[in-house]
Amino acid sequence: MNDELNLTFITFGGHVELEKYKFLYFAVMFIAYILILCSNSTIFCLIWIKKSLHEPMYIFIAGLLFNSVMFSTNIYPKLLMDFLSEKQITTHSFCSFQVIIFYSLTGSEFFLLAAMSYDRYVSICKPLQYHTVMRRKNVKILLVLAWLLPACQLMPSAVFSNTSKICNFTLNGIFCNNAISKLYCAIPKSPYLIYGVFILINAVFLPLLFILFTYSKIFIICYRSCREVRKKAAQTCLPHLLVLISFTCLCSYDVIIARLEINLPQTARFIMTLQVILYHPLFNPIVYGLKMKEISQHLRRLFCQGKFILCISTDVERAVISVVIQVKRPDILPV
Repeated sequence: MNDELNLTFITFGGHVELEKYKFLYFAVMFIAYILILCSNSTIFCLIWIKKSLHEPMYIFIAGLLFNSVMFSTNIYPKLLMDFLSEKQITTHSFCSFQVIIFYSLTGSEFFLLAAMSYDRYVSICKPLQYHTVMRRKNVKILLVLAWLLPACQLMPSAVFSNTSKICNFTLNGIFCNNAISKLYCAIPKSPYLIYGVFILINAVFLPLLFILFTYSKIFIICYRSCREVRKKAAQTCLPHLLVLISFTCLCSYDVIIARLEINLPQTARFIMTLQVILYHPLFNPIVYGLKMKEISQHLRRLFCQGKFILCISTDVERAVISVVIQVKRPDILPV
């Protein structure tokens, strides 16, 4: 590539034995992507269609599922193409766009979980004020802010990436993340570090502190209440906490490994990167589909109804075949 192309294209250097296992990588990740799309979209459409699920808690769950689909779509198509390509490259502009979407959706996940914790706090600790506080208008505002605030905070990063010159053209990863900052020629470390800490505090630590505060209040109220209240709180709060713990643990990899200069074997880095993009988008529909009583009931009805329709159609087909056989060959007994 000439100098002009060198200023534009970036090579991914985080793949491990790609020539040997590229078809295996492609098959596994393609199946995972299809499962992510189908599982998240099924529950999202179920919440959208069923009026009984048009409550703030389920609307926020639908927001999380939609976020998982967008998060995966930002990474998987390009990753699948790279598995089958001779060269794993991307343009600087696309890489910057992928980084912005990646961290914007990551911040949105924490804000959505914070909105869900606030919904549970009002429902359990202030039940008489719930319908006044969690009105449809307020829910829409929380959803818009959950996606808008992280994106707005990352706008300076987008401007910086478009105006900075690249001196290193090999990214130590399989998709674009914070490691892109190591490709730039000269970065003023102090302002860049302060900006990174600012984003980390606003998008991660403040929502986490708010979630811990609300759930501590919920646990105190439940401890002082009757058994039925504790059971109801456990049924609705436990899935949110499981998702929060899972997502926080996976995001800590990006902060510790990609942001800080920690040397890891390439195989270990590759495996941990795949875990970040694989587990959580599949974990959300499993947790909410199995642990949320209303959603699991609707899913059972949906799949049981599908089996019932399949059985009816099979019986009808057999009856039609039997009638045809009797018309053509009366001497043959029907099956």
